[in-house]
Amino acid sequence: MTTPSYEGVLFEVPTPVEQLLHLAGECTRHNDAIDVHLSTGAGAGSVAHAASARTLAHDTHAALRAIRDQRLNNSMELAHTQIRLRQLGFLSAVSADYNPAAARELTALATDTVMDSASAVALQMLRRDPTGHRAPAARLTPIQHSALEQIARGHVVANSSLGREYTRSHEPKISMSTLRSLEAENLAERAPATACPPYHGGPLQDRVRLTPAGIATLATVLARPAPQQNTGPSAAAVPLPAAAPATAKSR
Repeated sequence: MTTPSYEGVLFEVPTPVEQLLHLAGECTRHNDAIDVHLSTGAGAGSVAHAASARTLAHDTHAALRAIRDQRLNNSMELAHTQIRLRQLGFLSAVSADYNPAAARELTALATDTVMDSASAVALQMLRRDPTGHRAPAARLTPIQHSALEQIARGHVVANSSLGREYTRSHEPKISMSTLRSLEAENLAERAPATACPPYHGGPLQDRVRLTPAGIATLATVLARPAPQQNTGPSAAAVPLPAAAPATAKSR
């Protein structure tokens, strides 16, 4: 994968999909901050949480306005998407008046709600004008495509133990080598010690986030099918090594 240039992309007016991807990252940061506070007693307290919740509400309504400005076909799917976002805006605003533990429940599904909305809006925009949609800013492998979506959904963290780095993610697993390839392309980055420990009393984990370039790239491919893995006749002819007796963590 060659390193793309983002000079022009990053200074263009963000699309509604890019706004939603940015909002999804805000939701993850908001929930992570509460989780860290509740699990360790460190980090922001109720005052900071309330300010963050109000920002989420404001930015959710801004994303809704951006969607309406697109004048997309008024499909049932788009109508439901806007309803879910309005509900999220309301829940985020209300959560500012609750203590962190109760407020965390109100925004528990925020990131996935925003990501589902981003996918729906991206699909509607692509249907309306397949040729006018921005071309992908980078050529992604199937694994990288999947990894960017998982990162955007707040499903990927990184950590180290005994001098070795590893990742934790949902299925399909995102390996450390995949994360490093995205970091090398400036599509992803780690925010040190911002995610909840993997076990009680354990160290804080590094949340993996999309960079602005990562948001721009994912926005262009979100509604498109993931690229197919290139397999040739020779691939099946190579014998697989015998299975190792023990398994190892993803690296």
